[in-house]
This record gives sequence, structure tokens and C-alpha cells, in this order.
Amino acid sequence: MTEFDATSGPPAPPMPTPDSVVDLDPGTFPYATWGMATAVIATLIALVAGIFLSLPVLVIDNPPDDGDPSVWATATLQFLTGASFIFVPFFVSLNYGGAFRAITGRLGFHRFKVSQAVKWIGIGIGSYLAFLIIYSQLIGTPEQDDFTGDFGPIWIQALLIVVLAPISEEVCFRGLLFGGIRNRFPMWPAALLAGIVFGLLHATTGWSAVPVLIFFGMVLAIVYEKTGSIWPPIMIHLLNNAVALTSLNS
Repeated sequence: MTEFDATSGPPAPPMPTPDSVVDLDPGTFPYATWGMATAVIATLIALVAGIFLSLPVLVIDNPPDDGDPSVWATATLQFLTGASFIFVPFFVSLNYGGAFRAITGRLGFHRFKVSQAVKWIGIGIGSYLAFLIIYSQLIGTPEQDDFTGDFGPIWIQALLIVVLAPISEEVCFRGLLFGGIRNRFPMWPAALLAGIVFGLLHATTGWSAVPVLIFFGMVLAIVYEKTGSIWPPIMIHLLNNAVALTSLNS
């Protein structure tokens, strides 16, 4: 007969463990819990949503058949596109449940080690500049249309191009798209595929710049994975757009 130890009492319940999705460790990359198909379809939905949201603005603005939209309309269109690039990825992550930290965590919003971020930001910028120099020597200097004046005053240009665009595009193309593709392929092919999509979607600003933008997208994806956070690629993207905006307005 087994003796009962009255002093020990019933066994203590197991300590609650934090949701593995909430407290994701950078070592568990990729954070995305969706697959490649979901990532691609959701990215296309984000693009289409931006277009549909823009239609009422164009109707109200009513530009002439051979003319461009007004400054306010163009700025609004850019804002709506950026908003769709943020909303759709968050909606996808929201469908997988969890607290707010879990939802943002799947899209890469994690703290990062400063030393690691500085290292990979430096490697990323150096690689991008080296590719740009080699490409310019072999193919020619990539040219992009100057569309900044369409957004109005410089402060609106800065908000849309230097702040909104880097955040929204990183959430969509790295957090959502690359994250999903990364669940199917290793880092390098996943970065290439996501980079191709990123580059082609910028073709409207000039086809000669597409190869450079594909490589830029690859760099951002690799920095994202190596640092375990979406913030370092946002910083690189922000710096790149700030330099471009300054150059176009000089």
C-alpha cells in the first residue's frame, strides 16, 4: 500500500509557458506561420486593394484624359497604397490568432542586438553600393522617373517616400512575402524570389533600375533574416529613400 505524504499535497500545476509565437526568438526564423501560396496571394491582394482604394480618389479628382492626377490625388494614392501594404499583412497574421505581440512578431517586429544590426546594415549597404557601381560600369547608370514633385511640398514627399514607403514595403515584401516563401525555400532562393517581385513592382519608375531593385530587395531580405528583426531593413530602406529624395530635389 502506497503511503500518502500529507505534507507534500497535490502536485503543483505546471507553470504557464509563454506563447511561442508571442516571444519568438530570432533563432526560430522564419516567423511567418503561413505558406508560400498564402504569401503570394496576400501580396497580390494588397496590390489590388491599393488600386481599388484609389479609384474613388481618381473619380473625385477627375483628371483630363491626357493629363495626370492632381498633387493631392497623387499623394492620397501613395498613402492608400502604403496603407494596403500594411493592413493586408496584419490581417493575414491576425487570422493566425494570438496577442498583439504575436501578430506583429510574425511580421518581424522584434527587438534586435545593436551590434548585430550595425554589422548587417553595414554589410547590406556595402553590398548594395558595390552592386550599383558594378552595374553602372557594365550596363549603365539606372534611371528612375522623378515623381517626387507629384506629391507636393517636400514635407509630404518625406512622409510618403522616406517614412511610409519603407515601413509599408518592408512589412509587405519582407514580413509577409519573404516570410512565407522562406517557409518553402532556403534563404538565398527565397530572397531572390521576393526580390524579383519587389523589383518588378517598381518597374513603373524605370525598367533600367529593376535589376538593381531586385538585388536591393534580396539584400533587405537577408538583413532581415540575419538580424531577426524587420527594423534593420526598414532603416536601410529609409536611408536609401532619403538619399534618393535628396538627390531628386537638389
